Amino acid sequence: MNAMSAALRLSTRPSRWRRPAANAVSTAALALAVLTPTTAHAAQAANCSSGALCLYSGQNFDGERLSLSSLNSSGTCISLVDHGWAGRVESAANTHSASAVLFPNDYCLGSPYRVDAGASVADLGAFVPLSAWVPGRTN
Repeated sequence: MNAMSAALRLSTRPSRWRRPAANAVSTAALALAVLTPTTAHAAQAANCSSGALCLYSGQNFDGERLSLSSLNSSGTCISLVDHGWAGRVESAANTHSASAVLFPNDYCLGSPYRVDAGASVADLGAFVPLSAWVPGRTN
């Protein structure tokens, strides 16, 4: 049991007359714990230029960055193997107005991992992308 769950469990066991105040405090603490990291990640992912899919070699948008965009209006598949990024991607940010897609195989094959428009993924977990489909430019 981690310290946070122990603290939350203890804070939900007050005497009957203190329950509303204790619940409000534990809810506020939980909201702060959830919102603070998300805000920090969003600020770090903000260094991705507009209309791009940015891939990072570290979790939480740390490490080296590879910015991908398409000159083709219909989008394009980009091999991460050809660019020396096979097995290096740990997080991603999509600043495009359309979804981008990561693939576990080269040439955009395999089960896709979608990164929605304007969204970011701080930790791809066990997913190892070898290619990415990047949406085309909108004019």
